[in-house]
Amino acid sequence: MSVLGPYLAPFFTLSYRVDSPPQNPDDTFPGANYYTTGPADLLFVVGSMALMAGIRDALRIFVFEPLAYETLTKPQSRLNGQANGKTNGHANGNGHVNGHASTKKKSKRVQHSVLRFAEQGYQLVWYTAIWVFGYYVHTHVPTSVLNPRGVWLDYPHVLLPGAVKLYYLLELAFYTHQMFVLNAEARRKDHVQMMTHHIITVFLMGLSYYCNFTRVGSLIMMLMDWCDILFPLAKMFRYIRMPQILTDAVFACFMVSWFVTRHVFFMIAIVSTVVDLPRIVPFNWDPVKGHYLSYGAHVVFCACLITLQILQLFWFGMICKVAYKVIMGQGAEDTRSDDEEEYVLRLSL
Repeated sequence: MSVLGPYLAPFFTLSYRVDSPPQNPDDTFPGANYYTTGPADLLFVVGSMALMAGIRDALRIFVFEPLAYETLTKPQSRLNGQANGKTNGHANGNGHVNGHASTKKKSKRVQHSVLRFAEQGYQLVWYTAIWVFGYYVHTHVPTSVLNPRGVWLDYPHVLLPGAVKLYYLLELAFYTHQMFVLNAEARRKDHVQMMTHHIITVFLMGLSYYCNFTRVGSLIMMLMDWCDILFPLAKMFRYIRMPQILTDAVFACFMVSWFVTRHVFFMIAIVSTVVDLPRIVPFNWDPVKGHYLSYGAHVVFCACLITLQILQLFWFGMICKVAYKVIMGQGAEDTRSDDEEEYVLRLSL
């Protein structure tokens, strides 16, 4: 607080620290600081979004763009040198014009691939880091993917270990930031579905955070983030023209991961929300005690989760179309891509 000052501190440090409760053997965060929630947490989300924008640009400009440009242009430079040596002195005026147009087109294509590679590089770094963090949180909470009933026990979870609070607010900041990024990019065929997905995701994160359902939220976010590690990697391989078999192999891993995490494990979490939650936690609206489960709130939670599942089934249908092309020997392309995207993977969740 003394370093940042009272006005900047809420943007970059966690607020509402409280005394740590007696150690719970089932919820082990050794030596953790504990916090409650409050309006100042929104300031931390804003500060995190600003940091994410800076980190995104830094990684894009100084790491991934140079890497992609070097990878794409080095082999081409050797080929161009050999071709120029063979054809030197034989090109007429018309050939010069055609060659210039072809070079310009190739340069534009390389620049497009460089930018896309850099964008996906940031996604890869983010999702890898946040999934590792989310898995750490998951291992310290008394629940499991196949039997998530533990996320409802001892509700409400008013006191949050620092790791849980940090994880939740970072995820909320990322998806809020992605809403701005989505609107800044060229619109794709599924723009409405993507925006709907982000709005529901941010709404669920904010509501579950406010209503002290952070355990189930942490579990679902950890499940969602896993396959988002593989997909940017597949796209990056595609952009820098790695061997097709490697791109297709990563895409196949992504497809299997998507089905398992988002249509099996996530469905288990939805069923537990519909069935187990009202059995374990009584309907009671008592903000003083942090108890926010009413019948209406339960209906809203379930409806949002089911809507997310429907959207993901829509995208899984597109993924299956890509898989069909791979099986037919056409390679992995996104069926959603607009005309300006030629042979490029463009799915992003």
